[in-house]
Amino acid sequence: MDCIFCKIVRGEIPSKKVYEDELVYAFYDINPVAPQHILIVPKKHIVGVQQLEQEDECLVGHMFYVARRIAEQLGLAPDENLNKGYRLVFNVGKDAGQSVFHLHLHLIGGRSMGWPPG
Repeated sequence: MDCIFCKIVRGEIPSKKVYEDELVYAFYDINPVAPQHILIVPKKHIVGVQQLEQEDECLVGHMFYVARRIAEQLGLAPDENLNKGYRLVFNVGKDAGQSVFHLHLHLIGGRSMGWPPG
């Protein structure tokens, strides 16, 4: 498979790993938009959100759980006063900014962010 994220998961392309388990691999984005910008990628190749099947529900939930754990480890999680925070993003299709067609969740933090994005 010629997918760049599949190659990263297999170790064929180097990355700065943040987390790995049997389902997902997380690493720093090479073009960060914030001080902390991690991509959480399923090891199973799925093109994007539109290609998800019902059998992938637990995998997507796991991606969100991993994002929470990484955010806590990096000190991005909100405190009791809801200070700090982070953003989680799935880009779905070219018009939404998806440039790698392997499902991935962006965890972005370390700075204040505005709304609306993009």
